[in-house]
Amino acid sequence: MPLNQRPQVNLARSTVLRMWLVFGCAAGTALYSALFDNFASLNVALSALAAGLLAEALALHFGKLQGQNTAGNAAIADGSAAASIMVLVLLLPHSINPLYAALGAVFAMLLVKYSYGGLGANWMNPALAAWLFIRFSWPALFGAVQPAVSSGGALDTALRTFLNRTIFTVTGAELPPGYVDLLLGTGNGGIIADRGLPVLILGSILFMAVRINRAWIPGLYLITYALLVRSFGAISAGGGFGEGDVLYCLCSGGTLVAAFLVVCDPVTGAKTPTGMLLITISAAFLAFLFRYPGGELYGAFPAAAMSNALVPLIRAAERHSPGDRR
Repeated sequence: MPLNQRPQVNLARSTVLRMWLVFGCAAGTALYSALFDNFASLNVALSALAAGLLAEALALHFGKLQGQNTAGNAAIADGSAAASIMVLVLLLPHSINPLYAALGAVFAMLLVKYSYGGLGANWMNPALAAWLFIRFSWPALFGAVQPAVSSGGALDTALRTFLNRTIFTVTGAELPPGYVDLLLGTGNGGIIADRGLPVLILGSILFMAVRINRAWIPGLYLITYALLVRSFGAISAGGGFGEGDVLYCLCSGGTLVAAFLVVCDPVTGAKTPTGMLLITISAAFLAFLFRYPGGELYGAFPAAAMSNALVPLIRAAERHSPGDRR
């Protein structure tokens, strides 16, 4: 498939442009996180990039030696490797040993992206597959990654007071202590994506502005997920119906990176609006089940992987639908 084709429902620009914009957003998010962790996030990112790009270069080299057609849709310059590796970095804790990030990047490139021929032929989102590889091979690495709402620092107190006296006073609501720190990532012990939420949000707005991703896909995911959390999220912790903490669920657990970068990934997604709607709702529903009744804080990622498993069935239905001419 040529890189300038746009068969996917959520692409309005070339694949190359999308990949480099995703890389830029992810890299900026990791750099923001690095400002608050003595540059540990940067070490994770550099290690993963070095190992992953080397693996990609070797795959291309040996593919050409064996006479495989790797030109055109598998060049490092297309940005697909760099983007996938940086998305993987966002899904990891900043405190992880960079060696594990490097192993995950190699896994993503060699066993996911190139096992079936490279860009456009991979059977799963490479970053998501690598996260699953790390998460279930070394589960203890995520044991200490528990974002918590603090009592709030000086910045949190100042902004919270301002918001409560202006915006929230109109609605009669009040922002509790610690949530500004959670949003800014300054008090967040979670994965790198959660620690860099301000940059991730700005990058996601850019994606929608230049039509890299269609806004309805992450919008539908977040609305579905938030409604489930609000209605049933507190029950597993002994609370009642309608008492779920929506703000906390959006700022933690990789919810926003799942919505804007993982679920929107076009490589293994459906190709029609109806198919993408089914994938998005199923991903949000499973993410809620895994995180709340299931107790997996980062349930959004295995949920997206399971939704990927529905793609062949949805694509079969799409091919037989009257509106699918491909």
